[in-house]
Amino acid sequence: MSAWAVETWELTRYFDKKTAVDHLNLRVAEGEFYGFLGPNGAGKSTTINMLVGLLRPSSGQAFITGIDMWQDPLAAKQRIGVLPEGMHLYERLSAREFIRFSGIMYGVPQAEVAKRSEELLDLLDLSDDADKLIVDYSHGMKKKTALAAAIIHSPRVLFLDEPFEGIDAISGRIIRDVLRRLRQSGATIFFTSHILEVVERLCTRVGVIADGRLVAEGTMDELRAQAQTGADATLEDVFLQAVGATDDVSAEGKLSWLSN
Repeated sequence: MSAWAVETWELTRYFDKKTAVDHLNLRVAEGEFYGFLGPNGAGKSTTINMLVGLLRPSSGQAFITGIDMWQDPLAAKQRIGVLPEGMHLYERLSAREFIRFSGIMYGVPQAEVAKRSEELLDLLDLSDDADKLIVDYSHGMKKKTALAAAIIHSPRVLFLDEPFEGIDAISGRIIRDVLRRLRQSGATIFFTSHILEVVERLCTRVGVIADGRLVAEGTMDELRAQAQTGADATLEDVFLQAVGATDDVSAEGKLSWLSN
């Protein structure tokens, strides 16, 4: 079995004449909390969709714990959990029904599904509302329900696309705690977010993609060294330099009607 939880070889995806992902080579070790960052349109979601088996590459390969996603998709998908940005829940089910359904679909024995479902509902503070229809849930409650469904089968690799977008501080704290516990159990987390402070706090290593290519990768100290910034540089500082946006992000002098 591969030492890499996630690995790509020259992964490429074209849409008509546009290159969305350009010969991407990634290696994410088992047990890492890997942050995958990039500007809008950089190729993040396209990459994740290829890694989880939702979008076929134009060329190249994607591996999950050594299993080729497109040669043996069922085996690869058994090893992953996915929390997509849009969530795509069956909203006419209750949270309890949806989480149990997900566990059964992943082949978890029914008795174990029932046990894990109740533990997840309790851990994610959903027990009191577990029998309400998901359509009536808040955004944060839907996000926690989707997370529970993504991890009920104890995935080896968990893919998270903007898990903290649009949720309150309490739900955010609960989700961060769940993710830490997953890592302690040996899971690998592949995580994308525009909230760079959260990425800097949680991730052990970060990759930055721009125009479909990996332009920076490493720990925070390694990224600072690559960018030749000071030791106190934030992930935002490093990110803006890596994607070549440092000269374009100031509003100074650009809104004359807001000038004094």
